Amino acid sequence: MRLNADFSHFACVTPDQYRWVDSPSAGVERMMFDRIGDEVARATSLVRYAPNSQFSRHTHGGGEEILVLEGVFADEHGRYSAGSYLRNPIGTGHTPHIGEEGALILVKLHQFEENDILQLAVPAHRLPWQPDRRPGITYKMLHTYSSERYGPERVSLERWEADTVVPYPLLNGGLEFFVLKGSVVDEGTEYPQGSWCRYPPGTALTLRAGSEGVRLYLKRGHLSAN
Repeated sequence: MRLNADFSHFACVTPDQYRWVDSPSAGVERMMFDRIGDEVARATSLVRYAPNSQFSRHTHGGGEEILVLEGVFADEHGRYSAGSYLRNPIGTGHTPHIGEEGALILVKLHQFEENDILQLAVPAHRLPWQPDRRPGITYKMLHTYSSERYGPERVSLERWEADTVVPYPLLNGGLEFFVLKGSVVDEGTEYPQGSWCRYPPGTALTLRAGSEGVRLYLKRGHLSAN
């Protein structure tokens, strides 16, 4: 499967375009944003677990990054409430098993640098918001990594006050966001809660928070056009 697989082009999916598909495990569904491959794939997806469901044990051949959006995600290593951020490096594995709360997670697979070996379980929902040097913005840093191939990678949660304008003069390693709350505007197009957008390397853009502000999962410096 190839879905939004050309990383030299802008890609975006809004909630009205969601199409949920069943995974191989009962009670587990996926909403795919981008994908290269079949069951083992480079992929960015929402994964929705029904209450008391589980996914078979698997090894992360290319690493796994998770942001828990709703409910409680759990495996043999622990239970992670909404707002938790997880990184499982290349070669790690687990067996997700979800309790009666169910869970909704944002997942990125096979997108780790080989030397990015830090395993993380960050209770980001408990961390304080930090003031940014840019006015109207606070953030929670989740992960940083300096890649020889792409340069500095940065993963954060960001909160922009209403109508805050945020310029990005040049994105050497691209940018990707998922709208957690509120909306963000790009050249007159407003992307509401649940929207996922990916901008290729070399892009220059200016984003603006919507009239009620916006909260974002935001990742920069991790993309290549190849």
